[in-house]
Amino acid sequence: MIRFFFLFSLLLHATLAKKAAPAGPSEKWLTLSGKPPLVIARGGLSGIAPESSQIANTMAISTTAGSTSPAIFCNLQLTKDGMGICQTDIRLDNSTTIAQVYGLKEQKTYKVNGENVHGSFALDYILDELYSNVTLMQNIMSRPDVFDGLLPISSVDDVAGTKPPQLWLNVQYDRFYTEHKLSMASFIQETTRLTGVNYISSPEIGFLKSMNGKVNKARTKLIFTVLGPDVLEPTTNQKYGVIIKDLATVKSFASGILVPKGYIWPVNKQNYLEAVPTTLVTDAHKEGLEVYASGFANDMPASYNYSYDPSAEYLQFIANSQFSVDGVLTDFPPTAAQAIGENTNHHFEHYLFAGQPYLIITHNGASGVYPGSTDLAYQQAVNDGADIIDCTVQLSKDGVAFCSDTADLAGDTTAMSSFMARATTIPEIQAKSGVFSFDLEWSEIQTLKPQLASPFETTQNLVRNPAAKNAGKLVTLAEFLDLAKTKAVSGIMIDIQNAAYLASHKGLDIVAVVTSALSNATFDKQSTQQVLIQSDDTSVLSKFKEDPTYKRVLSIAELKGDAPKQSVDEIKKFADAVNVPRGTLLVTTEDGFTKSTTNVVKEMKAANISVYVSVLMNEFPTLAFDFFSDPIIELASFIQGLEVNGIVTEYPATASRYLGSPCSEPNAKTAFLMSPIGGLLSTVESRMQAPAAAPAPPIEVADIVDPPLPPVTKSSTPDGAGAGAGSNVTPAPGPRSSGFAGNANVGLSLLAIAVLSFFSIGYYL
Repeated sequence: MIRFFFLFSLLLHATLAKKAAPAGPSEKWLTLSGKPPLVIARGGLSGIAPESSQIANTMAISTTAGSTSPAIFCNLQLTKDGMGICQTDIRLDNSTTIAQVYGLKEQKTYKVNGENVHGSFALDYILDELYSNVTLMQNIMSRPDVFDGLLPISSVDDVAGTKPPQLWLNVQYDRFYTEHKLSMASFIQETTRLTGVNYISSPEIGFLKSMNGKVNKARTKLIFTVLGPDVLEPTTNQKYGVIIKDLATVKSFASGILVPKGYIWPVNKQNYLEAVPTTLVTDAHKEGLEVYASGFANDMPASYNYSYDPSAEYLQFIANSQFSVDGVLTDFPPTAAQAIGENTNHHFEHYLFAGQPYLIITHNGASGVYPGSTDLAYQQAVNDGADIIDCTVQLSKDGVAFCSDTADLAGDTTAMSSFMARATTIPEIQAKSGVFSFDLEWSEIQTLKPQLASPFETTQNLVRNPAAKNAGKLVTLAEFLDLAKTKAVSGIMIDIQNAAYLASHKGLDIVAVVTSALSNATFDKQSTQQVLIQSDDTSVLSKFKEDPTYKRVLSIAELKGDAPKQSVDEIKKFADAVNVPRGTLLVTTEDGFTKSTTNVVKEMKAANISVYVSVLMNEFPTLAFDFFSDPIIELASFIQGLEVNGIVTEYPATASRYLGSPCSEPNAKTAFLMSPIGGLLSTVESRMQAPAAAPAPPIEVADIVDPPLPPVTKSSTPDGAGAGAGSNVTPAPGPRSSGFAGNANVGLSLLAIAVLSFFSIGYYL
């Protein structure tokens, strides 16, 4: 443990060496004070490290330095000798090792606010017993456990010792401790005499009234903590939902309220936001009451309206046209600070790397919001600011080209329920059985409904926009090209799959169909919109070599750890860019931390080959722990850290908003530096780390070059419709060199205090 704290102190010393400059001038906020909202860190950065541990508090302070410096929130409990410790639950069982240390026989049952509660309580131990013997644990299973058993319980003095910009004590159980001859009021009076306490909150009206006259209101604000609307307040025996309607009375004993976010902007039974918020914030501000919103955590699913982007949720409460809350209580203070900083500067132009080939490329349109490859997904992508919209081209049996992620329609449409009898297994394309587009007429495909794919629905219960599960319609390639021209997007990416199989087994010439469609839409005769031709088959890319208006992209799905010069030189013969999975650029551990980066971007760029990374998603299980369950930090690591040329994403709105904020500007003066990739993980004792995975192999020349495309079998399809199924089937081609199967398994990933000093990443406040 001594080694841990020594290394961690060095890390934080480097981290804190360069803090953010204060935010620039801004319009007046709609908070009561007119100043930016307060970031309130519940137990520090408790989304990563155990609540109220030294590392959690220090990380919270360092990652929100500057104009959004946080208040550290301590849920106050009292020990047998009247000392204060910081823990949310009055029981210590789920967040500490107390059960292993003292055993279940030591547990007791107490009546707390009228209910029997069984467990291990702080009031049964003196502080020294807890501090010397008991260590902290992360009490949410999906969060990192590498710090479990390493860190002692924090007293209020310990928290104050981390020098938080502001300190907030929350007194949840004053009546309980009073019944057991322990005085919260006395402890707080002594603490405020020795230590600056900026906020004291409690759900007990009697306690707050008793503190009037005992604290200096000019230095310490009293805040009324509001619990669920049907919960009874112990002093008045009234429901909180009733009490909160009489704000004038609340003003008589408190200067503000801390309320669950649902009091402010309710969510309906379908988990969508109500059309309008309540008037609670505006009504409270009229009474001179500040309003603080609680319940924010990046890794806890919120309303579907936010598309798993936690910054979008913060902005809903601080940047709407009607009000701004005065602060947010969160387990992930860096994200809240970023959202506040983003809005403070009102700077939303897409200016990152102006004049350089940086691109937001969609993956089947905005497929995190609407079913992929549909008219609605493409329209949403345009609205969300995508630079390049993509179409992975599939062919029907009668040769009609349309957009769909894969030739197997079973996952993204209702094909399995409609055409189960037509399901087949085609090893050349995929191992599992499917309903393939080239076995259905276009008229049959048109009867299908698209389906919004939710990749984490079964494993994490994370569902995407269920109201739009079957919304929109599949579009033909011609319709896609027309939409791109009409909307005047910066460009398009056409992905060509299975060309060899279609030619030899189905008599379909997908290259000819795509070439003809692009020509008919005059994309081969204009220079205003960029055209990317992507394929995992170098023979396909060779077909477009003679047309200088097209940029060729080689997709490499397999994880690779290096790009030797000989292989890069071979790629250069066929492609202008590569599209690689995240794990090819960023190495992660099995337990979800980033470990290191590869040299692939540098090696490709040395040969003037652009690098795109795919596929980025907002859902927190895809993100490294170091990214704080925040997709914007992942974007920063790839864009500013690794300097890729583009990202392929299912949520272009998140990328577009990031690129429109000052945090993305390479030389932003408001940047602050964080630990390098793998930096924080290196401070954890090796016995706590997962075994190192075998390094990914380098890209070999044999991985790149594909055999020539086989001849297309004779077709009975009328001219202009594309090739049809013929009877003279040629032998199947040899093994494929690579296949763009989708995301590589990056694991979850790292705990860096955020935006990489290793790469000098600026993370805006």
